[in-house]
Amino acid sequence: MITARQSRAARALLGWTQETLADKARVSLTALKRLESDSGLEVYESTRDQVRRAFEASGVVLLNSGESVGVMLVHGKKDA
Repeated sequence: MITARQSRAARALLGWTQETLADKARVSLTALKRLESDSGLEVYESTRDQVRRAFEASGVVLLNSGESVGVMLVHGKKDA
């Protein structure tokens, strides 16, 4: 599951705005803003999945190990 912090960090690595990510993930901007909010708003799992897929298609690897999370950009796949 992608977290709000991972989404914001991955966007920063790729140089994407929220609008760019929403377009690439084919989700509404409102849904993306809910996902990236730290206020614990409910987000459909399908929205999280579409965002994750958009990042992975652009070379972002989401790291999850227990309570530790992060992101990594694989060189050569950046699609800004």
